[in-house]
Amino acid sequence: MQFELTRLPVTDQPGGCVVAGVFASRALTPSAKLLDKATDGAISAAVKAGDISGKPGETLLLRGLSGIKAERVLLVGCGKAGELHEGTYQRIVAAAAAALGRLHGADAALYLAELAVAGHDEAWRVRTAVAAADHALYRFTEYKREPGKQHLKTLAIGCGARQAKTLDTALKQGQAIAAGVTLARDLGNQPANVCTPSYLAEQAQALAKAHDLHIEVLEEAQMRELGMGALLAVAQGSRQPPKLIVLKHLRGKPKAAPLVLVGKGVTFDSGGISIKPAAGMDEMKFDMCGAASVLGTLKAAALLELPVNLIGVIPASENLPDGNAVKPGDIVKTMAGKTVEILNTDAEGRLLLCDALTYVERFKPDAVIDIATLTGACVVSLGNHAHGLLGNDQKLIDALLAAGRTAHDRAWQLPLWDDYKEQLKSPFADLPNVAGREAGTITAAAFLSAFTEKLRWAHLDIAGTAWKSGKDKNSTGRPVGLLVQYLLDRVAG
Repeated sequence: MQFELTRLPVTDQPGGCVVAGVFASRALTPSAKLLDKATDGAISAAVKAGDISGKPGETLLLRGLSGIKAERVLLVGCGKAGELHEGTYQRIVAAAAAALGRLHGADAALYLAELAVAGHDEAWRVRTAVAAADHALYRFTEYKREPGKQHLKTLAIGCGARQAKTLDTALKQGQAIAAGVTLARDLGNQPANVCTPSYLAEQAQALAKAHDLHIEVLEEAQMRELGMGALLAVAQGSRQPPKLIVLKHLRGKPKAAPLVLVGKGVTFDSGGISIKPAAGMDEMKFDMCGAASVLGTLKAAALLELPVNLIGVIPASENLPDGNAVKPGDIVKTMAGKTVEILNTDAEGRLLLCDALTYVERFKPDAVIDIATLTGACVVSLGNHAHGLLGNDQKLIDALLAAGRTAHDRAWQLPLWDDYKEQLKSPFADLPNVAGREAGTITAAAFLSAFTEKLRWAHLDIAGTAWKSGKDKNSTGRPVGLLVQYLLDRVAG
């Protein structure tokens, strides 16, 4: 999808369709007023007739209107005037884009960046419109015999004539975020027989080649030499070799400490010997969405040429039952030298992450953020709305919370008190990999915290947010939006 800016009045905008808004009070947005005047009241007549109520995301298509250059007008409901917030704005843009995607026009123009959203300027509205529209128009059809044609090729975003440079930058940022999210979604939606650890490594190599990034892929022998007993324990039940992918975007000051992103890359999680129920197990191909979000964030950073030192680290493996698979009660030694009693083989993500978190100490990072579809408990706690966020540095956590609010890719902080760490007791090893049913998201983070004592660290549990289930089953690409916003805030700050 191509995005561009247009500074033409909506009445002079040529093409297949123009989009303008209607409020719940029947009031028209500025562009809708211009259309109404040019079409001798056709817009207000449709509203007065009750054809559209102004409910957020409601749409009405009008054809054959004289007095304007566009072939069609799409009206979209915007809710109550003066009460627009980030989520509603995203929903309005997404609804309009989805409606445009069902038309046969190749181009359209969206005049919704003029809407006032509390606390945000026009640049934010342009950037968010691009990302939201692209997300709504996304389709994963690689394995469809008849994928259906995507007619819309170009979407223009109507904007003001002032601050041209700022708005051009906003457009570029929106496109980069959209590209990163799309990469993350594509990877997440791939079936597990395609998206193996080796496939993830290949995609990382392609990304490195396309954007002049440095890449290193550690193989099993190298991991064994490093003493990554926890990561290798997860992999030993699979015929697919594990990989540790290290991708570097080094555009900051030469001696500046890097930010490190660590993404869980379990390309299929059967639960191992502690096998999961059959129902819904197909969705465990999404257990590598943390890894996908790291690659998506690196792509966005590369496209924007962000002046930061950013390193992505992805421990990748399958988790399968096998005669050689790790068993409940087995004890392994981690790269940090600590021993772990594996009480549940389905708590495997933290085993990959603990060795990866120890590995990244060598980079002497400014901060480390791990991203993982880690616990079902997080889904129970926060649903699919917010990521769980924990860590050992409040300043880092506050910055991530703020980035999530700006991007409307929100996180919610959970406590990581020492009280929870008391649940992690084993009579046979330094740590167990699970601590019972209570506070499962927190105790999983407490386990990771035992391997981050030398790091300024935050943990994003995206188990509820990385994909949607049911008839709309799909990877979401979250939290690429949050992470890219955090990078933009670091650059600006």
